[in-house]
Amino acid sequence: MINHLQLDDNRRKAITQCSRCGFCRAVCPIFDLTKRPITNARGKMILLKEVMDGKLPVTEAVAQALLRCTTCMNCTTNCPSGADPQEVIKAMRKELVGIGYDNLFRAMGEIVEKYGNIYGEQERQDWGHRKGKAPYVLFLGCVGTYREQESVAETIRLLDLLKVDFTMIEEVCCSGVLEDVGYQVKKGLAQHNIQEFQKTGAKTLITTCPYCYRVFKEHPAYRDLGLEVKHITQFLKDFDFEVKTEKRVTYHDPCDLGRHAGIYDEPRAIIRKIAPNFVEPRRTRENAMCCGAGGGFRGAFPKDSVKIARNRLSQIIEETGAEVLLTECPSCLHNFRNARRRQNIEIYNITEFLARLYEEGLANKKEAA
Repeated sequence: MINHLQLDDNRRKAITQCSRCGFCRAVCPIFDLTKRPITNARGKMILLKEVMDGKLPVTEAVAQALLRCTTCMNCTTNCPSGADPQEVIKAMRKELVGIGYDNLFRAMGEIVEKYGNIYGEQERQDWGHRKGKAPYVLFLGCVGTYREQESVAETIRLLDLLKVDFTMIEEVCCSGVLEDVGYQVKKGLAQHNIQEFQKTGAKTLITTCPYCYRVFKEHPAYRDLGLEVKHITQFLKDFDFEVKTEKRVTYHDPCDLGRHAGIYDEPRAIIRKIAPNFVEPRRTRENAMCCGAGGGFRGAFPKDSVKIARNRLSQIIEETGAEVLLTECPSCLHNFRNARRRQNIEIYNITEFLARLYEEGLANKKEAA
């Protein structure tokens, strides 16, 4: 096993750019949970500097330490030195995988390649007639398809209620998450999705998963996509909805949708149309705290991931007094629902909540008739 890293000048500069000020401690969800210095960006940059200077050998422990990051980008957003710790961490994960440190995720890559999803599920739910050609094609992603099926079903029902002419494909994982943990997008899976998209004749691809949205928009494996890519909140923001709720509603910004993709206004535009009692948490938009699901962290440290979600959920409830927490990310939704204990708060994706409001409205009309 190689016990040192060969780093180019750009990576050395990126590591030394960190001034060790520690501002990142205040915004790191893992440090907030553990209070361990190695879990925040400052600690990791110091660790990498020691490795880079040959004062510390590369070991399995170093590789494991770099997994304790959700790649939420909060450290980068708040870094007064202009450093980009989460990109450095992702690059170093690749370096360590390249010299032989598995870091727990080789098996996941094999599962994705074999089964087409991160969970190794062999049966996919049938969403009915969603095949063939249409102007829009809907892509669900692994978490929605295999772990939040009820939410996905409501999202599909909403699109039907809004009379959106859409189709679906025999999708496989976009495999972008492998890039976060040191591996590569599976080009065969990317090619499968591209070919399936092209068969639909669609002009616009709608994603329910913010991470899939980023992969389709940004990754070279999808450069020949030939479709306009929209997150579902971008697609729905200009619709007129015939429903409202008087409940006190708040919103959690997913890291992949907010800091990574810059989509903040569209979800709020939808919520304000349906919820006059909308209230923001104290940490919101680019300063929103992470739910703990991203960057492979939930896969590597599931218990800590749920504890982070529990902390974030408690913050939101205390700061807003909301009856309903909305987000628009299947991973955030899944983590929050797993984290909820006895708190009296409903948790939905925006699209799921909208479909439920329509259902309530139809039920009230029947009673009135």
